[in-house]
Amino acid sequence: MKKLLFIIFLTAFLKVQSQTPYTILISFDGFRWDYSEREITPNLDKLAGQGVSALSLRPCFPTKTYPNHLSIITGCYIEKHGIIANSFADPLTGEEFSLSNRNTVQNEKWYKAKTFWELAEENGIKSASYFFPGSELKNPKRRPSYFHYYDHNLPYEDRIDGVIDWLKLPIKERPKFISLYFHETDSYGHKYGPDAPETNIAIALLDSMLGILMHELENIDLRDSTNIIVLSDHGMTEISTERVVNIEELLNEYEVKIQGEKPFMLIEPDGDEIDEVYEILKLHDEHYSVYKKQKIPEWFHYKNNNAISSILVVAENGWSLVTNDWLESFNKYAGKGNHGYDNNHFDMHGIFYAAGPSFKNNYKTGTVWNIDIFPLLCEIYMLPVSENIDGKSERINFILKENK
Repeated sequence: MKKLLFIIFLTAFLKVQSQTPYTILISFDGFRWDYSEREITPNLDKLAGQGVSALSLRPCFPTKTYPNHLSIITGCYIEKHGIIANSFADPLTGEEFSLSNRNTVQNEKWYKAKTFWELAEENGIKSASYFFPGSELKNPKRRPSYFHYYDHNLPYEDRIDGVIDWLKLPIKERPKFISLYFHETDSYGHKYGPDAPETNIAIALLDSMLGILMHELENIDLRDSTNIIVLSDHGMTEISTERVVNIEELLNEYEVKIQGEKPFMLIEPDGDEIDEVYEILKLHDEHYSVYKKQKIPEWFHYKNNNAISSILVVAENGWSLVTNDWLESFNKYAGKGNHGYDNNHFDMHGIFYAAGPSFKNNYKTGTVWNIDIFPLLCEIYMLPVSENIDGKSERINFILKENK
């Protein structure tokens, strides 16, 4: 009897697995919501006609790379998943997290929320990742079955070949969910600005990579059974060395700890000087907004975390907050574009496209939220959605086919 029940269960499991589509989640770093309107993205246009396209993808605050990738893959606001910036310090230990430090990137202590590949693996769905942030933790239970350590200079074609190789594995070994990352539009947007000809070249390059991937999926006869989701972590806005506020100069009479990335600053004064420092910053708040931690606007979802300092300063879009040390390097190396500003500003919004067996055809919608990607993936794979996440499936599941 037990043997019969096991056979029935195994048969049912294999049937569900065979019916579950493949999904490739692709991130184009820094690909602003309107880049696809420049008539240089034929493959994104094709994807939109085959599936769903959104007006924009709303990121979380602060609109930085590593925090927003974690929001996409966990369904949580930044204050909850714990990666509050690309670089920051633990106020209790002084230990620093930095996306450029492999030891901290791989240390699970910084990651407070469950990723989608963790959930998938727990439910018997193999996953894989090519450079998606958060995918290379040392703990094998918290990373995909297949992953690669980040190599910024690895050719994009090699990344696509790696994805296709995973999809050529025997059925039992093959990943059903794959995440993939490309940085080109972020790099060129920073260096040349969002409206530069060089950035257009980066846009066209990433679009061509999408075309190559779709062609390769057709070659292995998996295009019709694969969902392709293309999104970005944030947008980009033009900056200038003439639009700068030196915060350290305003606070030259105080000892403060400053963290941040120019579009925003986290400031920690001595405990009895918080009010004084805040009042000085408030007095000079032209081209920035300043908040005490407990008064940070609720829509930022950025105060319920011990690593967030007592004072937050957010620059006006296109302006930069600096210290004395930062100012010299900023004038030399700033580039012409940046992100990290208020996530309600459209310049900070990214893209969202999705096509495949799970999605409606030729369907356009308004702005969607990046924290809702996680519950969307859960619906595609029929996985339970934790009540502890911030994403809501009802804000996005209307883009799925009813008979998905």
